[in-house]
Amino acid sequence: MQLKIYNSLSGEKEVFTPIHDKNVGMYVCGPTVYSNVHLGNVRTFLSFDFIYRSLMHLGYKVRYVRNITDAGHLTDDGDVNNDRFVKQTRLEKLEPMEIVQKYTVDFHKVLEMFNLLPPNIEPTATGHIVEQIELTEKLIEKGFAYESNGSVYFDVLEYNKRGLNYGELSKRNIEELFANTRDLDGQGEKKNPQDFALWKKASPAHIMRWNSPWGEGFPGWHLECTAMSTKYLGDKFDIHGGGMDLKFPHHECEIAQGKACNEVEPVNYWMHANMLTMNAQRMSKSTGNYILPMQLVSGENDFFEKPFHPSIVRFSFLQAHYRSVLDISNDAMLASEKGFNRLMDAVKILQNIQSDDQKKSVFSLEDWKNKAYAALTDDFNSPVLIAHLFEAVKYIFALNDGKETISTADLEDLKSTLNALVFDVLGLQNVEESNNDKLDQTLKVLIELRNQARKSKNFELSDQIRDKLLAEGIELKDSRDGTTYVLN
Repeated sequence: MQLKIYNSLSGEKEVFTPIHDKNVGMYVCGPTVYSNVHLGNVRTFLSFDFIYRSLMHLGYKVRYVRNITDAGHLTDDGDVNNDRFVKQTRLEKLEPMEIVQKYTVDFHKVLEMFNLLPPNIEPTATGHIVEQIELTEKLIEKGFAYESNGSVYFDVLEYNKRGLNYGELSKRNIEELFANTRDLDGQGEKKNPQDFALWKKASPAHIMRWNSPWGEGFPGWHLECTAMSTKYLGDKFDIHGGGMDLKFPHHECEIAQGKACNEVEPVNYWMHANMLTMNAQRMSKSTGNYILPMQLVSGENDFFEKPFHPSIVRFSFLQAHYRSVLDISNDAMLASEKGFNRLMDAVKILQNIQSDDQKKSVFSLEDWKNKAYAALTDDFNSPVLIAHLFEAVKYIFALNDGKETISTADLEDLKSTLNALVFDVLGLQNVEESNNDKLDQTLKVLIELRNQARKSKNFELSDQIRDKLLAEGIELKDSRDGTTYVLN
């Protein structure tokens, strides 16, 4: 099946054609490590982890680059005291690189908890100062940038005068951009209000500073990603991803820098993950509608009635398409937990199913696989893929109840396909194995006691064990291969 990807640049789904056959270069904007990673960040990185896993499953060799922004994150090119690292160092009374180390460790710990695969390369902004200075010099040489009072700015009007289009990604009109620009500190250094910083002069109090041809300073946020992406993926690569909030100005500026510097469209497919809301409201510290990933998993919050295993959270996130707004709530998480448990029960039951080559099934495995892969190749449509997985779940329970049959060849095919989609592509982990061993062992003891009661013809005790477990949402399933349980 042809893989189609929604390209934010064209606003359409396009057939994916990599620059180099079966090889994919993918860059995703990573975190700015000045505070704990929040759930919205997790949603974005989890979305691209699913895309990364899907590409590999579909047979592509992927070079996945995701950066760490550890310097220079000025969103408005104004007062350097608004640098997020400067603010946090003052707040926590730590050195800037202590802040970087503390929150980089937190970022990795959280992503590992949600079973995200690490990227192939994870470059840092501070590790690529030389490359950023070289890019800036090249842009000045080509006439797309200018120095002003120790800072260097990209000339947006000059870029457009040459027939290029600043605003093409976000579909913004440049005249409107100029009209709506706020009066920021440092704007007097610019030729035009929409010009953005490539290099910023450091004030005497600014700790993070490097020598440059224009004096001591630090790099512009947008320049960092252009320097790192092109170094590891080339002047033109396949996929650039990030959150929807980065489309403007960050990704818009990356396109301008890349085209001005290298005279090619830097990226073939721009992909953007949508935002996360909680209880139908934007997550915000100021409003109190906010929790950290660890708090959702531990249950230490005022929004959710219980803790939720990271794999259940992951499953919940993947039930929405990456381009759709995802809303989480207590009811939504409980529903996801129920669905997750049913899926994992089916995976477990399937291992003990017996084949029957004499009878033909009404379930078409080939049709089911075609539908599952049609969803996966349709812009990585995880919710539709999951819906098709539950068609297989229904069939597996019918097999377990003796209402359906399956051939030996189809059984092995179903096992390998289901395991690949559930564990390799969706990246789910079996909660029972990782977090619920005590429950499993307890139920095995009760099942053994029930079996002994049945052998002793003590059917009253046997039925009592079964009925009491059922009242607690645990259904025992008897078959010729033994007794298993399902969490309802």
